Amino acid sequence: MSGAGSKGVGFGFNPDESQHYFLVSISTSNAVEVWISEHMSWSRGMWDTKIRAVTKETDERLRVILSRDRWERIVPAVTAEFNARLKAQGGRRGRWREKGITPLSRLFGKELVLLAWAIEDADPGRVQTAVANWMGLTPEERWWLYTMTNAATGQALSGRNRGWRVAVRYALCENPVGVVNAEARVGLIAGLDGKERVPGDKKQVTFDDLVRE
Repeated sequence: MSGAGSKGVGFGFNPDESQHYFLVSISTSNAVEVWISEHMSWSRGMWDTKIRAVTKETDERLRVILSRDRWERIVPAVTAEFNARLKAQGGRRGRWREKGITPLSRLFGKELVLLAWAIEDADPGRVQTAVANWMGLTPEERWWLYTMTNAATGQALSGRNRGWRVAVRYALCENPVGVVNAEARVGLIAGLDGKERVPGDKKQVTFDDLVRE
């Protein structure tokens, strides 16, 4: 994973290894949403004095906007998941800035955005179900689901409540814990890109697989 080792910043991001990363932007106000954006270039110090990595809700790099309440509901599980993997790889533990911008490696970013997409418009009471089902997926499955969803409906606002974004919410929030693994998991990693593909997986998941009860 990009960012493993002492040079990693945020959660597993090492700009010396990859220029592809995500940013979580947290404002000084508890009433303001949390923004997560995806970026392809980095220069040291470029975000040090900024609260937002992007300034427009229509920016193509902005992947999701979460209410502060929903964000705080997923932080403990996401932090524990990412730090456990960083520790196993000998990397530096990450932590979220209370205000400002926290970078993530491209893979952690994909996984975080997937969960955020699932809960962005979900009933708050479904958030913990989504977290449990997200935890039940392998990282490879999360990467693939992100890739498929992002291809068509990846912009924070223009993709909201459309296509795969709806399917992801249903698969993670509406299924009882464990069902997403038994039903939607079959063949999920067949469409991974070259870096993320697991040899031998050939069955292609469909939209119906994701929303099937």
